[in-house]
Amino acid sequence: MHLPRSSLRRAATALAAVAATLAGGLAAPAANAAPRHHAIVDPGLTAAVEAGQEATFFVVLDSHADLSDALRQRGKARKAAVFQARRAEAARDQSSLTRYLDQAKIGYESYWIANAVKVTGDRDLVEQLAARPDVAALKQEQRYAIDTAAMGPVTATEAADPDWGVKDIRADQVWSQYDDRGEGVVVATIDSGAQFDHPALKDNYRGNLGDGAVSHDYNWYDASGQCPSSTPCDNNGHGTHTTGTIAGAGGIGVAPGAKWIAVKGCEANSCSDSSLLKAGQWILAPTDHNGQNPRPDLAPDIVNNSWGGGNTTFYQDMIESWNAAGIFEAFAAGNAGNGTTCSTTEAPGAQAPAYGVGAYDANGAIASFSGFGPSLVDGSMKPNIAAPGVNVRSSWPGDGYRAISGTSMATPHVAGAVALLWSAAPSLVGDIDATRAVLNDSARDVDDTHCGGTADANNVWGEGKLDAFAAVDQAPHTAATITGTVSDRVTGAGLAGIAVAAAGETTQRSVTTDASGAYRLVLAAGTYTVTSVGYGYRTATETLTVTNGQALSLDIALDAAPRHAVTGTVYDVTGKPLPGASVRIAEASLAPVVSDASGAFRFPDVAEGTFTLVATPAAPVLCNGTYQKALTVDGDESLTLQLPAHSDAFGNSCLPAAYSWVGGTTKVALSGDENAKTVALPFPVTFYGVPYNQVGVTTNGLVNFLAPRLGDYANTALPMEGQPNGILAAYWDDLVLDKKSAVKSATTGTAGQRTFAVVWENAAFAADPGRRVTFEAVFEEATGAILLQYQSIDGASTLEKGGSATVGIENQAGVDALQYSFNEPVLTDRSALRILPKAAR
Repeated sequence: MHLPRSSLRRAATALAAVAATLAGGLAAPAANAAPRHHAIVDPGLTAAVEAGQEATFFVVLDSHADLSDALRQRGKARKAAVFQARRAEAARDQSSLTRYLDQAKIGYESYWIANAVKVTGDRDLVEQLAARPDVAALKQEQRYAIDTAAMGPVTATEAADPDWGVKDIRADQVWSQYDDRGEGVVVATIDSGAQFDHPALKDNYRGNLGDGAVSHDYNWYDASGQCPSSTPCDNNGHGTHTTGTIAGAGGIGVAPGAKWIAVKGCEANSCSDSSLLKAGQWILAPTDHNGQNPRPDLAPDIVNNSWGGGNTTFYQDMIESWNAAGIFEAFAAGNAGNGTTCSTTEAPGAQAPAYGVGAYDANGAIASFSGFGPSLVDGSMKPNIAAPGVNVRSSWPGDGYRAISGTSMATPHVAGAVALLWSAAPSLVGDIDATRAVLNDSARDVDDTHCGGTADANNVWGEGKLDAFAAVDQAPHTAATITGTVSDRVTGAGLAGIAVAAAGETTQRSVTTDASGAYRLVLAAGTYTVTSVGYGYRTATETLTVTNGQALSLDIALDAAPRHAVTGTVYDVTGKPLPGASVRIAEASLAPVVSDASGAFRFPDVAEGTFTLVATPAAPVLCNGTYQKALTVDGDESLTLQLPAHSDAFGNSCLPAAYSWVGGTTKVALSGDENAKTVALPFPVTFYGVPYNQVGVTTNGLVNFLAPRLGDYANTALPMEGQPNGILAAYWDDLVLDKKSAVKSATTGTAGQRTFAVVWENAAFAADPGRRVTFEAVFEEATGAILLQYQSIDGASTLEKGGSATVGIENQAGVDALQYSFNEPVLTDRSALRILPKAAR
């Protein structure tokens, strides 16, 4: 972990002339003077910076996207339109603020879902930003505890019957009487993660491609950065539990036929604003596991939010964006109740735009912990509805099961009920108001008006107890039902795991065949292209027109695809054969293979089709990126795979370079341990898009573009949001500059073609003063590239080769980085690597 950064005082600007104090507001304006703008400042932020500390906070812009055009769209087009409107608004409105922050050397992270920018700073910065006319509010970063009211022991036994909550809301009657288990609907969770291969969850994880093949892109995202790899994780258990209640098999899930996806928006026992906002963006436009290439067409239909706390309104834009896109959201109303006190619901579930959920027990009594309204945020009636939330049994990491209590457990009952409702009545999909009306009207009323309201709708039970069967029963039953079996044309055997998708003008629905090859599609009236896709078989497509209430039988026979060998060789970024690379054929039910000592790989039996071929280098990746290209198999294929340069999200990349040492000529007055010196640059250096005229050079092998001084920071993997940020780690280790050491600089070349070198000579290791290392960072004016070079490295010394060092760059917000190595002995004597900006590649 990075240690806390010392307080930074910024130079006075025109904005610093604001004569306000945060505790008392703005000073009284002079007679006849126009009142000065002052944003709403979070009291917690005021207290933090008044005490002389720095704080992390969000600068919320004073504007909102116009979503009127988006609301006129339908289906996937509507999701895309909301995404584009929100992102365009943020880019436009934040440009002036981010220019100011760049000029002030302040790192930041932008969010488009809430039109906010996250920064870290002191009182001076708070005062300056509060005075900006484009700023509405400054919100201190908060964390929301993952709260459960009670927790039972973990068991290994799968339930024999539906859990009491599933039966209480009559979801099991929806299964039996409507043959509806949520098929064709996708539900997401924002939580602590999920064990994707839990026995109760693995079969209907959207990333499960069948026969052991899995793709986490667009189906899973770790917004918190806590999982050790790109594989889904759950370091708490809460998320695995809520996901199971929505869509788990074996009687724990309300909608066991729905597909589920997940985003980890909670670090472990709590959820930060930063992670939750990134999670909220991913819900509207899912990305690959690296957070890149957003696709709103793959957004879920429903999102469950079993988190919250306090009385914030910070998430209102996020909720309204989801609703505008036709994504139904359910929020826990909070566990701050005591059974009697009113106005104990918690945001975001306590906000008017959110559908907040209270909890009751198996005896039909409201849970003692369930939050009551009216909302302290806006006075609205809360909760909106109540659902089973006491002693709810569901999946738990480690393939187990556990009964726990909380409004967090009630909320996924609502998310699952909406999946059943939308599966049965596709005309309701995306219609948030109509869906809420059906849920509300079908709920079982409970007369408790001690916190206000009526017998029909009050601040204890909301509209009453959730009744999934009554909701489906009351829904408009105008849909057509298509049933059938997908089979092998030659053998006649039913085929499991075949995706049968129907795409209409405004409606898209996809289901997967069961173990016998059977499927069931429920569609609104219209004309559809029905496509059947499964690995090992040729894709079948036909046009189908259905009318309201129609029942059709459509059996589909697929032709087996011929199979061929796919072989090849993997080369690294320099063109040398690369052993140990993992090669996989995405979308195919095949285990990955690993390239041998000569870089060769072989898949002996691949069905014809079009796939994505992916090759990933083994750690350490150094300058080797991930290879990904389309692969069409229509015969035996012999391939050459050269990995691209490793790059970060911004577009910086690295390549091995020819060694050409630049000697230092001017001594920098820097010595000792944990010290830094500000050095002027002879030409502007652009780092992550921001030009700088000076940098901080540290004894520990860092060039810091933001802070003039370095505290006692232990090196970490990159990126890391904790300080320091905005850094070039030429050789970041615990180094000491003694009498035998020096830091020097040198400028060479003519204007336009200059280079500027920072050279660390004979730096000693604090852990082993008898060992030393010499290295340098050379900035190139013409290309914008940075050359890192190393010499005097003992090839037998793990320490000197970088065994406890970090090499790479990290952006100003600490959320993007190009890491070459971290605690890996990969550096050699007389070696070099070049970090290239996007334009120079």
